[in-house]
Amino acid sequence: MTLYDELVARGLIAQVTDEEEIKELINNGKAVFYIGFDPTADSLHVGHFMALCLMKRLQMAGNKPIALIGGGTAMIGDPSGRTDMRQMMTPETIEHNVECFKKQMSRFIDFSDDKAMLVNNAEWLMDLNYMEVLRDIGPHFSVNRMLAAECYKQRMEKGLTFLEFNYMIMQSFDFYTLYQKYGCNMEFGGDDQWSNMLGGTELIRRKLGKDAYAMTINLLLNSEGKKMGKTQSGAVWLDPNKTSPFDFYQYWRNVSDADVLKCLRMLTFLPLEQIDEMDKWEGSQLNQAKEILAFELTKLVHGEEEATKAQEGARALFSSGNAADMPVVELTDGDFTDGQIGILNLLVKAGLAPSNAEARRNVQQGGVAIDGEKVEDPKYALAKDSIGADGIVLKRGKKKFMKVVVK
Repeated sequence: MTLYDELVARGLIAQVTDEEEIKELINNGKAVFYIGFDPTADSLHVGHFMALCLMKRLQMAGNKPIALIGGGTAMIGDPSGRTDMRQMMTPETIEHNVECFKKQMSRFIDFSDDKAMLVNNAEWLMDLNYMEVLRDIGPHFSVNRMLAAECYKQRMEKGLTFLEFNYMIMQSFDFYTLYQKYGCNMEFGGDDQWSNMLGGTELIRRKLGKDAYAMTINLLLNSEGKKMGKTQSGAVWLDPNKTSPFDFYQYWRNVSDADVLKCLRMLTFLPLEQIDEMDKWEGSQLNQAKEILAFELTKLVHGEEEATKAQEGARALFSSGNAADMPVVELTDGDFTDGQIGILNLLVKAGLAPSNAEARRNVQQGGVAIDGEKVEDPKYALAKDSIGADGIVLKRGKKKFMKVVVK
């Protein structure tokens, strides 16, 4: 099976500009491709993770990825899939977010020995001369065609600013610049980016008389109404300080029966033959498939040790039989001293130990864990800020659990 055939079999491809040429490039390791990431937060999230998995898959086959961080386009904001204008960020915030992205991407992409590149489009967008852009780039874009693009049509009723209207031109200019500077011959993106991507291929053809190609990846976040990657409390982040490895694991452990095989194909690196066998699984076997999915993805993001801890914690939680109706304890500001609460006080507050002395024994005997990670120091203190909106799971012994939230 060729790489392209595998991408199709995994359900990753939505549409392409020239299938035969794209097959030739990626199957033979000749693709120099880019995916753009706008630094609108200080952490990558599950939506980015899906794109990074694809980049890793293609790099393993000898193709060269370019991770383009949109330090320039983030000054405008992409209207795709939005019903209102994105809040403007300061240059300082954007630069901080860019640095955070760089660190996280290195877990997925091998940037050594020129095997991949990480570039920031602020390098060329911030110094553009407005009149030169109008004269040099403007004639190649039809306003009629731009307004017909789905990303703009969705905003026309509510109002589309001229600022956002420029996003397609800026993204197209990115592809044009990457083609000239780095020989980038292909752009990948979610299917909500199709119009912007076509703009780039057309600009390269018109300005340079060369061909470049675009392929939209059938990411769950884009193709299914962005239903994945969100919880009731917000996005699922790759930063463990925003979404703990345990919560990340639980997010994937709780995907619907209908989505688990789809996610295994799209996101894991398990052989397709192994995943196809799971297609025959039913009932409780689907829970095993969800465990495999959650473990594989948590391992990719947080490492095998954290994935093992998360899995053990989740198994203990579910084996207790009280996962659905786990009791909750609410902490208030008065429970914290200098923004922290000691593990002994927390066990007593949660009703999992009758006294500090008993709580100390529990910790010393290795029977206490937070989100699946064992607590071995009786002097351990939990920071208030580390308790996310979903709370944490405090465990004592094999079958006693308590969800801890901050009121």
